[in-house]
This record gives sequence, C-alpha cells and structure tokens, in this order.
Amino acid sequence: MRERFFKLRDKLLNTTPKICIERAKIVTEAYKKYDAYPNIEKRAMALADVLRNMTIYIEEEQLLAGNQASSNRAAPLFPEYAFAYILDELDDLEKRSSDKFTITEENKKVLREILPWWEGKTLKDRAIAMQPQEVLDDRVTGVLGWQGNVSTGEGHIVPDYDMVVRLGFAGLRDKIQKHIDELDLSKPQDLEKLTFYRACKAIIDGCLDYIKRYCILAEEQAEQCKDAARKEELLGISERCQALLERAPETFFEALQCVWFVQVILHIETNGHSLSFGRFDQYMNPFLQKDLKEGRITMEEAEEMLGCFYLKIYSNNKLRSWSNTLTQMGSPTYQNICLGGQKADKTDAVNEMSWLCLEMLDEIHLPEPTVYIRVHENISEAFLKRAVKIVKQGVGMPAFVNDQTIIAALEKRGVTKEDALNYSTMGCTEVQVPGKWGYRANGKSKINLLKILEIVLNGGKDPKSQKQVFNDMKPLEEYTSIEELKQAYKRAIEYYMRLHVIADNVNELAMTQMTPDAFCSLLVQDCLGRGKAIKEGGTIYDMVSGTLVGIPNVGNAVYAIKKNVFDEKRMTAAELKEALDTDFAGEKGKVIRKYLLERTEKYGNDEKEVDKLTNELANYYVNQIYHYKTLREGKGPIGCCYTSSTVTITANIPSGAIVGASADGRKKGMPTADGISPSTGTMKKGLTAMFQSVGTLNTELFTGGQLLNVRINPSTLKTEEDEDKFIQILKAAGNLHCWHSQYNVVSNETLRDAQKHPENYQDLMVRVAGYNALFTSLNQELQEDIIARTQMDL
Repeated sequence: MRERFFKLRDKLLNTTPKICIERAKIVTEAYKKYDAYPNIEKRAMALADVLRNMTIYIEEEQLLAGNQASSNRAAPLFPEYAFAYILDELDDLEKRSSDKFTITEENKKVLREILPWWEGKTLKDRAIAMQPQEVLDDRVTGVLGWQGNVSTGEGHIVPDYDMVVRLGFAGLRDKIQKHIDELDLSKPQDLEKLTFYRACKAIIDGCLDYIKRYCILAEEQAEQCKDAARKEELLGISERCQALLERAPETFFEALQCVWFVQVILHIETNGHSLSFGRFDQYMNPFLQKDLKEGRITMEEAEEMLGCFYLKIYSNNKLRSWSNTLTQMGSPTYQNICLGGQKADKTDAVNEMSWLCLEMLDEIHLPEPTVYIRVHENISEAFLKRAVKIVKQGVGMPAFVNDQTIIAALEKRGVTKEDALNYSTMGCTEVQVPGKWGYRANGKSKINLLKILEIVLNGGKDPKSQKQVFNDMKPLEEYTSIEELKQAYKRAIEYYMRLHVIADNVNELAMTQMTPDAFCSLLVQDCLGRGKAIKEGGTIYDMVSGTLVGIPNVGNAVYAIKKNVFDEKRMTAAELKEALDTDFAGEKGKVIRKYLLERTEKYGNDEKEVDKLTNELANYYVNQIYHYKTLREGKGPIGCCYTSSTVTITANIPSGAIVGASADGRKKGMPTADGISPSTGTMKKGLTAMFQSVGTLNTELFTGGQLLNVRINPSTLKTEEDEDKFIQILKAAGNLHCWHSQYNVVSNETLRDAQKHPENYQDLMVRVAGYNALFTSLNQELQEDIIARTQMDL
C-alpha cells in the first residue's frame, strides 16, 4: 500500500466515531427561521444553511475536498426525522457492544436543550399519528418492521451521476433557471411547479457556496504550506473547486471531485443510507481515457486520486437507534459501486476504469465502497479471474449479480430493454435503473415470516405477547392435512401483506408531507422536467419492496410438519406442538428435534420436494404483493407497484429472537436464515446443490433483490484450477437464475483468533449481509452468526 493511502487509512481505522451536533443545531434554527415556507423549500434552505455554516476541513495527504460532518467518521444528527432515541441513548452510545460513538458532556447538554423543540414536529411523530390502530397494534407481535423507515432518511437510490458529470453544478443551476423562466404562473399547473424549482435553486446556491468555501480554504492552506509538493496539491484542489463553480467537469480529477461533492451533500441532506454510485466505471471512463491520451495524468496519478476517493467514502457515517443497529451492525452506509455488465449493444462493458476500481478495492482494503460485478456470458474472463483472486484474499468483495436474471426481472415489471441493460446495483443487493428510479427499490419494511407461521401454529395467537391476531384459526394439533395448514398460513400472509402495504403507504404519505428532498430529486429523471419531487411522482420508475425474513425456515418447517406428522406419522401434531412449546425440552423433545434436524430434508440441498414447497409458500407472497399500488399510481411513473426482496441484512438475528422453537429444528430465539441462504447447519451437499435449490425460487419476481451469503473454505480456493472452478460456479449460478451471491473466504480458526486477539485483526473484513464490516467491530452475537454459517468446499 502506498504511503499516502496508508496514512489516511490508518487514521480512519484508529478513529472512534463521534456524534457531530452541528447539523442538528443549524437545522433546528433554520426550521424556526423558515417556518412559513412550504416544507420542500424549508428543507432546501435549511440544507443550504448547513452547507454555508458547518465545519469544513481538508485532511493532510487527501486530494479531495468535501466532508459530511465536523470530523471523519463522525455522524451528523437529523432531528427532523426522529429525536427521542437520541436523548434516550445519549449516555449509552459509548457503552454499545457494536457501532459505538463518543460524545462530550458539553454536546450532550446542547442536545438536551435543543432537541425537545422537535416534540410533535418530526416525521416519526406524523407517521405514528397517521397510522391506523391495526398497524400500531402489530408492534407488540413484531411481525412488521416499519418504524425504522420513519426514524431516518430515505436513501436507497442511484442518482443520475452520468448527468451530474455532464452538467456539473453550474449546468444544473442553469437548467433549473431555464425551467423557472419558462413557467407561466397564470397556469395552475405551472404555479404548482414553482415551489419545487425554487427549492432546487435554493439548494444549488447552497451547494455552490459550499464548494466555494473549499476553494478558499485550499488556497489559504496552500499559502501557509511549506512543503512544495503538498502546496501544489492544495492549489490543485482549489483550482478544481473553482472550475466546478463555473462549468461542468472536463478532467478525470474534476469529475471525481464533482461526484464526491454530490455524494457528500446527499448524505447531509438526508440520513438515508444506500446512496449508491451506479455504473461508476461507465461514466468515469471517458474522463480517464481522455486525460491519459492527452498526457494530462499518468495511471499512477489516477490510482492515487481514486484511492483518495475510496477513503473519502469510508469517512461517511450515520447514527442509528440501537434497535435499528441490531438489524445492520457494523456501521454500514452501503455506498455501492457497480462494475462491468453490458453496453446497449449487449457487448461486454468492462473497461480500463473497471480494472482501476478493482485494483483500488484490493489496495485500499476497507468495507466501503461496496463493489459489485455484473456477470454475463460474455464478461471478460481476465477481469472475472482478477475479481476471484481478490475474493480469495478474504475481503468479502466483490459480490456478484447476474445479468441473465436481473434484466429479465426488470423487463417483467415494465422496464424498457435499454434501461434494463443499464441497471446498477444499489445498497445491499437491490437494483435500479440509475437516475430513473425513486427511493427504496427495497427496504421499506421487514416481514417476519417465521413469526407469522408461529402465530398460525398457535391458533392465531402470538405466544410471546399473548395477542390474539386471528379469532377463527385452529392450533397445529387440530389440522387434519398439510393443505389445510398451508391455507391458514396463506390467509395469515394475506393479512400481513395488506398491513405492510398500509403501513408503508402511510409512511410514504408522511414523508411526502414532512421530508421532501429537493437536492436528490433534481438528480433523478424526470423530476425537473415534470416539476415534481421524487415522492410526488417525478421519477420514470416507481417500485417499492419489503423484505421477507425467514423464507428457508418456513419452507423447512412446513415440510417437516408435512413429512413427519402427516405423511410418515413419526410424531403426532400434539407431540410436535409440545416439543415446540417447551423448546425441545426432555428426552422426547430431543428425539423430536433430532428427527427434524437430521432426518428431514432441508432447502439448500437440491431436495425437490422441500424446495418445491419453499417456492410455493414464497410464491404466494410475491405473486399477490404485486397487485398493491404505491402512492405514485397515476401520477407519472411506470410501475407504481409493490414487489418483494430477501435482503434481510442482519434482521435475521432480532427476527429470530422473538420467535419460539420452530419445526425446522431451530431452537427458541435463534437467528432465522439470512436472505435466501440455507439455514445454519443445513447445507449438506455442497455449492452446486445449494444453487440448484436457490434456482427453484421464482427469483425474477423478487424485483427488490435477493441475498445469498456463502462461506468458502480457504483451503479449497488456492490454485489456478480452483479459481477457474469458482468462475464456472459463478456462471452456472446465472444459468440457474440466481440473482446474487457473495463470499466469505476466511477460516473459523482466523475468526476465533480475531475474537481472542482483536488487536491483531484491526482490518479483518467479513461479508455480513449485503455489506462488509470490520469483524472486530461487531458484537459477539453477530460474530457467532457469521462463524456458524456453513463453510463449504468448492
């Protein structure tokens, strides 16, 4: 690793994240000052105030300007979404078992003074007030996880970065002004657009002032700098900032600085994560090629600038409530870069920038950016082989997504062929058409399927909370056939599906009213053309997904009941129910659990009957949810539908914690399966069998994304022949209609040693879910969940 990167990286890894209160203070005052304005203008002017008044700095050795908070890895606060959890957890932030933050007593005092002003004024307050009682009542059972969505920002979007580098900030300003100049305010439809355009103008003016501040700061630091080389670098930063004040970027360095300014401002606008860079290699490669051809830069200089960009990405951070942290531990921000794929003519899109991005992933070796590669039949073999060499080092990246499945899935939902070919990954394993999609292709709510099954088996009653959800449902011991049981489960699914849509649409309505985002909206087609923000229907496509947690568990459990109770009669329904109620206590309970675990086929092993049943139960949800509509229906976008995903992140741990013992042999409180990965300890027949099982699911219907975690035994991925075999497995996964796969290639011995001696493994990365994290930053429960994942041979 070159010296510049080592110094910057070392500082990041040795930084304990702080709470930065600047944004909270400025936004609170701004909301008071601009109270009379429509919310979208008020928020735009508040963001502009933050950009004009927050602390800015340029790190030593860094070649890029732009920071999210007053120091690296510090988390700004967003009280307009929710604030109660901040006050409740202030004294515990440093005591957390994971995702710790420091905060001074002085800053605690400030927050305790200013945050109560937000009482009754936050997005969460509005959403809770608007939710029907039926949704609020579900909070005691925990089937639906919808509250995190209104405690934080939206995110989960790929802005139109291709447009950004073509127009720059100055071009965006001119485009907004042109729209304003063309309005005829005597026409009601034009008058309605004025507020949106004024908000866009206010924020662009704030962005330009933010850039100007760095221009001045870099020049001032250059004047004081005694080191000639560093002085030249600082003047370069100032010159690039000055260029972006006046015109679109023309060089590779200017384009990279422009992209970073947009990314960091988006993070300041909203606390939402998964703000992704899209097909970064495609829109950056022309700048790289032009500069290399004209001799403006060398490849080594391009590498240095891109490395600084990667390090900047990891400097961003966010605060989550502890309950939200439990679903995504390791401080992920899911800033995603997608490489490769296909061009419009279906030829391979791998280019020199793709290679550069891959090499920087290898050298920088940090959890973010999260790098994905689009795999298709004509992908460069050399590029794929280089990716595999990086995977085998145990960094958990890059992850792989399959064009064959995803393009077909998008077209099935109404996306044009041209746009589908241009898809990009976003966040965990979700996909979007860059710059044409609204917020959250996935991530609205989480649906705990195993909890639903538990309620069904208990006669419609939640055994944990004692809430009677269904009054006319029989307990397990009264069912006479598996078909009868499946029908009861499907009826429960229908109920919670409807409840999920109601909860999400109410949240959407609250967000539309309370937290519209002008800056993000002007970066998505065709919000400027329509004069509408994202939530109002400004985007080309609008599809929203919720996450299904526990598909493999439900499939295994229902199949176990079918085989052991109804088909082979190894046990009665009453005996199984007693075993579940007592968490398999006693000798009889142990015998029953042994049958369930060891003598009953499991999803993930290419067992046709259990795979078929798992698919049937999952299918019922994904086929029905598509008929529900989002709030944008009839307002312009294509789709406006709900879809499904299996992107559970680490929600499988808290989801499992509230469910008793289940008929798949899982004990009370144990995690559910993550994504569509087979349940822990159930994979017996290797990778090919696992992919065969995954391929039986109707993956193309899960438009919100699929998550498949795989652990590989490092000893089986050593030779060139092993690498070639791995590549063939990746391609075969595409032919089997698998959406995505990601790999941890690290031994249990290494992970156990890291638990004992964390000081020796400061940069040990693992793939947690759709993101990477430093292993030693995770709490023991999540570490154990990762270790427990089946380690497979190639």
